[in-house]
Amino acid sequence: MNTVAVVARAASFSPLRCYVLEARLELLRLLRTPSFVLPTLLFPPLFYVLFAVVLAGSRGGSDTGRYLLATYGVFGVMGAALFGFGVTVASERERGLLTLKRALPMPPGAYLMAKMLMAMAFATIISLTLALLAGTLAGVWLRPAQWALLLVINVLGVLPFCAIGLYIGSRVSGSAAPAVVNILYLPMAFLSGLWLPLSVLPPVLAKLAVAWPAYHLGQVALKVVDRDGGGSLAIHLLVLGAVTIGFFALALARARLARSV
Repeated sequence: MNTVAVVARAASFSPLRCYVLEARLELLRLLRTPSFVLPTLLFPPLFYVLFAVVLAGSRGGSDTGRYLLATYGVFGVMGAALFGFGVTVASERERGLLTLKRALPMPPGAYLMAKMLMAMAFATIISLTLALLAGTLAGVWLRPAQWALLLVINVLGVLPFCAIGLYIGSRVSGSAAPAVVNILYLPMAFLSGLWLPLSVLPPVLAKLAVAWPAYHLGQVALKVVDRDGGGSLAIHLLVLGAVTIGFFALALARARLARSV
């Protein structure tokens, strides 16, 4: 009877259920981690209220609100992806959790897919919160298609930063990962024009902004609200795609090398 039960259970095994369960547990785990969830979900809307509503006031009008709606959305999804991958992967790798997961009867991609879906879920929450604040407090008016497109850009925009975070997590220790992510995250946000327009930065720094993936994602989002610098959309998307593929490939190569040693 026990053998029959085991065979029946094996026959009903569903890889899709493994993906769903892993994603659900990853999301619940991070929602129960205040050190991750509070800054990730609160900093972008707090900064938006401070700079787009309180400090801008009547001087900035809806133009400032539109600009910061796009750029702080990018700033928020960057944090969710970089910290969600960079810090957690490094910590789990150091504790041996990745070795354990490789020994479990689960699809190889379930672990990465769960983390990507987690980052997309947080990106959705951040985007909707900023949209609510922009529409109610900052007086921003956009067409329904623009609101929807901003949401799509933010949700898909986590992918390059998930890839960068995965590479960081595969390279550094769990204790060093938060510092490494912060050293990358905050300067990249500032130098990409997410906090201030590039026109107010020194010309040398403004010219170097194109080296940052956050700049390209920011320009894609700013195109939706008609506040971008006029660059080619195809170039921005090409850079983001190259960063995503390149860093995922580097991280996977690093993981294979570590297993072979």
